[in-house]
Amino acid sequence: MPRIIAIDYGLKRTGIAVTDPLKIIAQGLTTIESPKLIIFLKDYMQKEPVELIIIGEPKNWDDTDTHATPLVRKIIQRLTKEFPAIPLKTVDERYTSKMASRAMIDMGLSKKQRQNKALVDEIAATIMLQEYLQQTGG
Repeated sequence: MPRIIAIDYGLKRTGIAVTDPLKIIAQGLTTIESPKLIIFLKDYMQKEPVELIIIGEPKNWDDTDTHATPLVRKIIQRLTKEFPAIPLKTVDERYTSKMASRAMIDMGLSKKQRQNKALVDEIAATIMLQEYLQQTGG
C-alpha cells in the first residue's frame, strides 16, 4: 500500500517522515542535506510506493511569508516537475520545531541530543505528518 511522505524543508537540512503502509502512524525516516532531496526521493520511491507528498509551508504568526517561504516554493515547483503523478499538499509548519524540541525533552533526551538539528528536523516532519493524518483520517 502506498505511503504518505512529509518533508520539513530547510536551506541546509530536510527532515523526512513517512506513514506506515496503512497510513495510521507517522514515523521519522531521516534527515538529509537539502540539495540531495530529489535524489533521495527518487531512490526511496523506487522501493516504496508514495501516494502523497506533504511539505511544510513556513509562515509567520500573522500568515505572512517568512524568509524561508520562497525557498520552499522553489522546491515545491521542482517536486511537482520531478514527480508529476504524485499529488503535493502544503501544510502549516508553524510551531513544529518548538513541538519537536518539547517532544525531545519529554522523551528524556540529553541537552546534547536535543541540540542535534537533524533530529529536530526529522521529528518536526513526523509531527507535521501525524497532524495531517489526524486532520484527514489517514
